[in-house]
Amino acid sequence: MGSEERFWTSRLKWRLRGSMQWPAFVVLTLLDGLVLDALPPVATTGLNFIEGVLIATFANLFIVGTAAPFLARRLDARRAAGGPVASAEGAVLADRLATALLAIGLVATLVSGLANRPLIVSETRATEDNARLVRGYVAHSEDSELHRNLETANTIRLGEGYFRTCIARDDRRRFTCLLVDTREDPPSVRRDPSGESNARLAPR
Repeated sequence: MGSEERFWTSRLKWRLRGSMQWPAFVVLTLLDGLVLDALPPVATTGLNFIEGVLIATFANLFIVGTAAPFLARRLDARRAAGGPVASAEGAVLADRLATALLAIGLVATLVSGLANRPLIVSETRATEDNARLVRGYVAHSEDSELHRNLETANTIRLGEGYFRTCIARDDRRRFTCLLVDTREDPPSVRRDPSGESNARLAPR
């Protein structure tokens, strides 16, 4: 086997050894999208699968195009002036670093989503408690207007576990508003002296 043939054989071996990042990019980006859809990292942020894939695509392109090559150059700095085999080794190193970083990114996304899951569940439970408490308040009220207009109830969150729910009066210009604090044990419901609607209050 001549030297030229050995060179191309060696180069082909390095290319085959350094061809994992793009298959990994596709697979892990899709998995990132699934994780972001099922376990969003922020409680107030809802992401669907497509949005998750788009976010993951940009993040993973940064890893493959910038972060991994930069780290590979730093690790391979002593061999930067080497021959073709050394250059191929640098390409393989960048490929392996990119694949590893993509996998680490998926793990970080999963851990972040799992860590945030209790917050999402807690917030959902607080919202359900608010609705239940408002219905209970109206059910025990002797105000017939509240009974008739319960379906107009509109809620905003003033803080963690703290809500303001307004029910329109018959003229739809006045409101009865309730302040619900689900953090207390037992939760408290009190009438807000202000009759301002949530729509007018929220932008402030």
